[in-house]
Formats: sequence, structure tokens, C-alpha cells
Amino acid sequence: MLKLTYTENGFHLERLSQSLEEWVNIRVMLALRSATPLYVEPSTAAFLLPIDVPYLTDLEKLIEKENGFLELSMSDEETVEVSLQGTWITSDPEDEEGVFICLLSDRTEFFLEKLWQEAHLGAFVVNE
Repeated sequence: MLKLTYTENGFHLERLSQSLEEWVNIRVMLALRSATPLYVEPSTAAFLLPIDVPYLTDLEKLIEKENGFLELSMSDEETVEVSLQGTWITSDPEDEEGVFICLLSDRTEFFLEKLWQEAHLGAFVVNE
């Protein structure tokens, strides 16, 4: 399962070994016990990757196996947009902060995590 955490400063992508159902159940129990509102809805999330990030062509080959839950499209000459179908979870439906979760094949999740890490590390090194 992939988890994208959106905050006011950006987002973080990570791959979790928990099942989707287990993670959602834990999140619901936490919200109930802390008396925090919880909104859960089907949604789409997207993020950008540099067009020259390694292994992007390998990810492109895996798209057919994801049955429409993953799409890649050119954003501009330098970036590609990764769009995912999944579930949006937040405590305020009007807020842009929250967690997006989706379930893809293990191989696709692995590639997405590695591509995001590579792009994130590259951007960090360039900014230093």
C-alpha cells in the first residue's frame, strides 16, 4: 500500500506493508478514541516527477497491469505527472492536508517509492 501524506509544506510518499483494511481500521479507531472527525472518500492524487528520473520507463511498462489506478502523463518538458486512484482521508473536508492511500501491485509500489525518493533526493541535493 502507498501512503501519501499531504501537509502545508508538501507531501511525503511511503510504502506500507500493512493491508489497506488494517490501516484504515486503525485510523478509524484512533479518530473515535480521540474524538476527531474523520472523512473518507474515493479520490485521485497526483504528484510530479522529473522526466529524467531513473527507471521511469520501467514504471511505464507496469501501467497496463494497474487497471486504471495509475496513469502517467507529460506535465511539461521537464516533468511527468503521476496520477493515482485511491482513498482520501482527512479530519476536515475543506482542508488540503490529509492522507491519500492506494493499493497497487508490489512491483509498482516499489518503483513509485524509489522514483519519488530519487526525485526527492535529487531536489534536496540541488537546493543545498
